[in-house]
Amino acid sequence: MLRNQKQLKTSKELSAQGKPGEAMELDLTDAKEEKVVTVIINRVTKVVKGGKRFSFNALVVVGDNHGKVGVGLGKSNEVQGAIQKGTAGARKDMMQFPLENHTIPHEVEGKFGAGKVWMKPAVGGTGLIAGGGVRAVLEAAGVKNVLTKNLGTRNAFNTVYATLNALSKLKSREEVMKIRGRAE
Repeated sequence: MLRNQKQLKTSKELSAQGKPGEAMELDLTDAKEEKVVTVIINRVTKVVKGGKRFSFNALVVVGDNHGKVGVGLGKSNEVQGAIQKGTAGARKDMMQFPLENHTIPHEVEGKFGAGKVWMKPAVGGTGLIAGGGVRAVLEAAGVKNVLTKNLGTRNAFNTVYATLNALSKLKSREEVMKIRGRAE
């Protein structure tokens, strides 16, 4: 379900196409270098006396391809509103982590809820061996060579947040040497 933002107009149009929870790739670039890589949209139905009320939530991943990434969750009665809120939240809560030769500096594991993600650095040319939410976060952050494994749930929300948890645990060689009290 790869669509352009301009083509997504109404919630009825979205509900008629694709399955809830599918990832969409959008390019909502501003003057900054940040880029929206993936939007995961879920349709939520509330049954009320007069029928059903539909609302949407969107998980948006934003990154700058230089070790900076953010994730935001937006909820609204329209798809566009959810995407805009998620994008604003993702840009507000961006985090920085160290990169070494387009890979992560060391092996790391992240957890969030039932989600568990394992990541290991890889040599140049390996590529991004990841799936689903992990791939979206790492692409946005600019990681090009890494091995990953989703060990917990396949829920995109928990997987994305487990990936962010793993990235927040990363330390560069200089930081580790400083903590140990050694000079290079």
